[in-house]
Amino acid sequence: MNKLQRIELLKDLAQQAIDRGATSVEQIHQYIADLPFEMLEKGGLLRDDKLKLREKQRRTIGMVYDAIRSINRQIGQLISDQFELAEDGEHIAKTLREAEPAAKPAAPKPARKPAAKKKAATKRKAKKMTSQ
Repeated sequence: MNKLQRIELLKDLAQQAIDRGATSVEQIHQYIADLPFEMLEKGGLLRDDKLKLREKQRRTIGMVYDAIRSINRQIGQLISDQFELAEDGEHIAKTLREAEPAAKPAAPKPARKPAAKKKAATKRKAKKMTSQ
């Protein structure tokens, strides 16, 4: 497992923890918010029209936690897309490296004139100069 895959696995674990945490907190929130309605109901003080308020409160609380879970999923998807792009980039770079031809040997340098030829050329120049 490469480094990018390990990081993505950690991202998935964090995303699951946030989702489960939001669900747990929502359940606790719903329970606590429902307590006053239960007390009023037991005391006979809660009429049918007030039960609508209770349901409205439950839906509102649910919407808040649904939004948290939705944002968590969207952020997770965004990060996953970035991991995918990084992996694609690594694959492309590897493919390009493999496709490059082997390093070409350096072109040979032109050979220098042998010393004997230089001396002969120098002697000819000297003769011309003295004969003139």
